[in-house]
Amino acid sequence: MYRFLVKPKITFLYKNITNLQRYKKKIKLMSKFVSIILPCRNEEKYIEKCIQSLINNQSPDFQLEILIIDGMSTDKTVEIATNYCRQFSFIKLLHNADKTVPYAMNLGIVHAEGDFIVRVDAHASYPENYISTLVNNLISLDADNVGFPCKTDVLTKNRKTLAIREVLSNRFGVGNALFRIGIEKVTQADTVPFGCYKKSVFTRFGLYDTRLARNQDIELNKRIIRGGGKIYLLPNLECVYYARETFSAIAKNNYNNGLWNILTVKYTNRMASLSLRHFIPLCFILSLILPLFLSFLYLPLLWIAVWSSSHYLGLLTIICTRLAINKKLNFFYLLWSFIVLHFSYGFGSLIGIFKPAKR
Repeated sequence: MYRFLVKPKITFLYKNITNLQRYKKKIKLMSKFVSIILPCRNEEKYIEKCIQSLINNQSPDFQLEILIIDGMSTDKTVEIATNYCRQFSFIKLLHNADKTVPYAMNLGIVHAEGDFIVRVDAHASYPENYISTLVNNLISLDADNVGFPCKTDVLTKNRKTLAIREVLSNRFGVGNALFRIGIEKVTQADTVPFGCYKKSVFTRFGLYDTRLARNQDIELNKRIIRGGGKIYLLPNLECVYYARETFSAIAKNNYNNGLWNILTVKYTNRMASLSLRHFIPLCFILSLILPLFLSFLYLPLLWIAVWSSSHYLGLLTIICTRLAINKKLNFFYLLWSFIVLHFSYGFGSLIGIFKPAKR
């Protein structure tokens, strides 16, 4: 009889405690202010889709502001952003005379009123529960930064752009970056795209390094990890990043990516500011160029370049054939996309070795 009376009371008490904890968690989230920082420059093709997806993230659970930081655009980017500012009081437009992303992010952080900072990109769009899920996970994991994997897509779909999209999502194209190839469970990571930070992170670990026109996100995240911070990549949700759709645009973008890998190391004096995957294209290019020059001194060294190029083309042919058959994509567009990606990236890094870092 005693057990019969007590057990329901214990169950009732447990349910009430659980409900109270959930209520407190909801109240804690509702009291928060989230600042979204959107750096942009000449993004008239993409920015409207991006802003609209962020507006759709409004929630009664938290207060939201969107800070658009324009880097002196010469197209219709400012006009589009200004129209949204007129319609929505929580959207603000700031001007970044220094033009680059780290200056934009630091300007946004200084002006942000939020307890959380979400860094987004104009080339991407975000699902409706993106911001709320980021904030919830940041709180529950007691993390310093969290983010989701990024799915690569293209706005205009044809045989060429679909091949480019596949290459920019393929492990042979982009390496082992978890945020590009996806995960199945919450995973500690060295960096995440478009992350959600506690604003206190920038007091503890510093702002973005304004010397870095690229790699500023991964450099900051590496700095956070070295300082004992925690960064997590989250499953079950993703944003969509819209890739460039021409080979010349892909070449230019990845040339600069490769260039800034080396310049990042020069500026920070740390190889650990990046990861091993960032230097693989450079190693491949060196395996072709160095034996070619050294063969003038010792001819058999030329076989190293022959071996490297033949194995690369052989592996590339196999990968492109499988992708063309399994995903019904154009073989030659796939082949050329891989070559443009790898060679532009590798040559960018090679130039970076000889390019002095401006102080």
